[in-house]
Amino acid sequence: MKKLLLALSVIFVSVTGFAQATAPQSAENVVKFKELVHDFGKIKQGVPVTYNFAFTNVGTKPVVIEAATASCGCTTPVKPEAPVAKSKADKITAGFNAAALGPFNKTIAVKVAGIDAPLELRITGEVLSEVDYAKYQKEKGNKSK
Repeated sequence: MKKLLLALSVIFVSVTGFAQATAPQSAENVVKFKELVHDFGKIKQGVPVTYNFAFTNVGTKPVVIEAATASCGCTTPVKPEAPVAKSKADKITAGFNAAALGPFNKTIAVKVAGIDAPLELRITGEVLSEVDYAKYQKEKGNKSK
């Protein structure tokens, strides 16, 4: 009986220890972004726009952003190069070239060191031609009066 109880205790401790060692950590447990999606609204064709996705290191040690990879060449993310200390803030800048007309919905995959699954940031909006953008601005100005 004692051997059975001892064997079960050893198995329990082993399984518990193994489960904790392999539990996947989420990027959200290490970096907390102020927002994960930014809508630029209506923007003028050929006029690049940028947005800073602010985040804070909520982990227990410095965090390294290994990569910030855009879903297409029209989006250019810029990540911090230095580790971000515990409780400190930094940003990932998302640039969009606004070359093609129409709505857009682009993603940036953010890879945090030591975490397998990347975190996803998203930018959206609509690129208007110069003529349509001027009409939009005029209508917008009339509505605010």
